[in-house]
Amino acid sequence: MPANSDEALVNVYQTRPILDQIANKWSILILTVLCYRPARFNELMRRLDGITHKALADALKRLERNGLVNRRILATTPIGVEYSITPLGNSLKGPFEALYDWATTHGPALSEAQRQYDDAIEAVKE
Repeated sequence: MPANSDEALVNVYQTRPILDQIANKWSILILTVLCYRPARFNELMRRLDGITHKALADALKRLERNGLVNRRILATTPIGVEYSITPLGNSLKGPFEALYDWATTHGPALSEAQRQYDDAIEAVKE
């Protein structure tokens, strides 16, 4: 973490492009699934409830371009494609697990804060 606000500002310029590539919800979820075993496209679609075909295809291309995911064409009929995590992608496993643990631990507190906020906004409207 940055030691002061000036350093934080500099780090934002350096880290934002990187975080834009890996910190969106689909990238995190895809990498989390692939940390445990390779998967084919349709398996990823099933495991990632709510993702569209286009969103998954775009995210996988972006992750492959950034060296976080490998794409391997399988000699099957019909031709299949399997995705696996690279060592660079696997290096995100620890931070993603920490984020997941934080979310499961603090999720109820966030939900309660949102409820209180929404109640306060609603009270002002009345």
